[in-house]
Amino acid sequence: MGCYLIMSEENQDKSNYSADNIQVLEGLEAVRKRPSMYIGDTGMKGLHHLVYEVVDNSIDEAMAGYCDTINVFILPGNAISVSDNGRGIPTGIHTKEKRSALEVVMTVLHAGGKFDKDTYKVSGGLHGVGVSCVNALSIHMKTTVYREGKIFQQEYEKGKPQYDVKVVGESDKNGTTQYFQPDPEIFSLTTEYKYDTLAARLRELAFLNKGITLTLTDEREKNDDGTYTSDEFHSEGGLAEFVKYLDGTRTPLIPEPIYIEGTKQGLPVELALQYNDSYTENVHSYVNNINTIEGGTHVAGFRRGLTRTLKNYAEKEGFLKNMKIEISGDDFREGLTAVISVKVAEPQFEGQTKTKLGNNEVMGAVDMAVGEILGNYLEEHPREAKMIVQKVIIAATARAAARKAREMVQRKNVMGGSGLPGKLSDCANSDPALCELYLVEGDSAGGTAKQGRDREFQAILPLRGKILNVEKAMEHKIYENEEIKNMFTGLGVSIGTPDDAKALNISKLRYHKIVIMTDADVDGSHITTLILTFFFRYMKELIEYGYVYVASPPLYLVKKGKDFEYCWTEEQRDVAVQRLKGAGKEDSVHIQRYKGLGEMNAEQLWETTMNPATRTLKRASIENAAECDHTFSMLMGDEVGPRREFIEKNAKYAKIDT
Repeated sequence: MGCYLIMSEENQDKSNYSADNIQVLEGLEAVRKRPSMYIGDTGMKGLHHLVYEVVDNSIDEAMAGYCDTINVFILPGNAISVSDNGRGIPTGIHTKEKRSALEVVMTVLHAGGKFDKDTYKVSGGLHGVGVSCVNALSIHMKTTVYREGKIFQQEYEKGKPQYDVKVVGESDKNGTTQYFQPDPEIFSLTTEYKYDTLAARLRELAFLNKGITLTLTDEREKNDDGTYTSDEFHSEGGLAEFVKYLDGTRTPLIPEPIYIEGTKQGLPVELALQYNDSYTENVHSYVNNINTIEGGTHVAGFRRGLTRTLKNYAEKEGFLKNMKIEISGDDFREGLTAVISVKVAEPQFEGQTKTKLGNNEVMGAVDMAVGEILGNYLEEHPREAKMIVQKVIIAATARAAARKAREMVQRKNVMGGSGLPGKLSDCANSDPALCELYLVEGDSAGGTAKQGRDREFQAILPLRGKILNVEKAMEHKIYENEEIKNMFTGLGVSIGTPDDAKALNISKLRYHKIVIMTDADVDGSHITTLILTFFFRYMKELIEYGYVYVASPPLYLVKKGKDFEYCWTEEQRDVAVQRLKGAGKEDSVHIQRYKGLGEMNAEQLWETTMNPATRTLKRASIENAAECDHTFSMLMGDEVGPRREFIEKNAKYAKIDT
């Protein structure tokens, strides 16, 4: 399978476009030439996607009923090993290709068992490019297959087989082991895997596929006790346990999640839902284990079934007879955590990123399943049903207040003139793609940032102290908060679209780079977390589009005479001290610890934190929406225990100010 690209040279006559301008990339060359087309990007996300592609093949075996154990190892040098106890990739001669089926699977795009519905009824790897792409983007890969009493093996260098598939031993077990080393030429930014990122995905897969055991072991470095960091993920409760995990730091309204499972119109539907004392809706949806972050027809069916069933029950029981406010679908979902999982034989995703399901038949099937099982639950659990309906009524009342507060924000959000916050120092350029907004902690640092910025494209909005913790606040309180109102109006975004009254409208967004810039201390970190929580809960689209960043001001200035270095870590500081000290005495080197942005002058702030040529910005991203939901609710919620456990676990990354 070739990929055709139009190639051009700088000194080429651009008017001479002929057959010779067409270059054919054979085999996996296309993947190496344009890796982002296949795995999204070549940064951290793409690096981890390699592991997900291999694990998904094992999960497909599990969904077909042939595998129950998957073991993932992070090995020294950031190599990865994934083993399963499935049937093993077939190794016989492929009739059409005249070579081993194993080699075909590993080296040919769009080759695999996923296209044969007798082999896999449902599958996450629909395009058939998963493991072959991993092979193409690895400097070395080795596949070992345990099948038919034998051990088969083949190795590859950048996707090219080093020898024919051969038998290297005998074994009575079945399964496949994939070993691969990501190519540093492709992943030039980093080839270092994050344990927590992989753990989050494996935990998610365990919840979505109950009864399967997945393990993750990090063999790059031993712990103090001589062991390797390792976790086992296994769930018998499936999505009900998933919802409990997500709501672990919230107070539930009902004792156990409502669990719905069944097959409607030939479609397997599984979901669990729980009401809690929060004010946000957290619905996570999956199709064949793929996280559909933009929702789709399965989410629409769930919402329709939930609203209809709850409203019918509330009206039948007379709970709504004295209501003066019309109850909307949003009211039925406030304080709701739900996970929806459907298995679709031929899913139709909108876009290549598989983030929104488009199959129309799925909506009716999910609606029907929710209506039937939730209706029975409400009838059989009148006490819990009453608590849910009372929560809905409170939400409707609060929504009326929130609508008024939003309207106040909208009226203030008039572009130009007095519509902008008084503290905003805007930039001269009006092209959002070229403009940056710095959200700065305090008026003092804001003043320094205004002096140090480039006025052409950098705007400054000082924020007074710590903004409202939106995780614990009712919606109308959020829109009444002065600092949050300033962010809405300064950014130019609004709440409400023709399709969704609570959706974020970013059509008039004024900046495509929003930088959170706070002090490099505990309070600054807390403010950053508060702002990120606000963005995640109420402006998630800005994070998903890659518009939100966190600045990295230096922690230290190491100076000796006229020589100096800025340092962002203690390790850098120690190296700088030794370098500057040279043959002199240690006390000749002066170390300044920056506890706040205000301790830097405008020139230093520009040079270290705001100059695009020298600064370091960390882009906020959502690698796993469910894990982000759990983390934010844990960090910013009321429960102290889980937060303390998180801090203790990550204490080595923390900086304690004295």
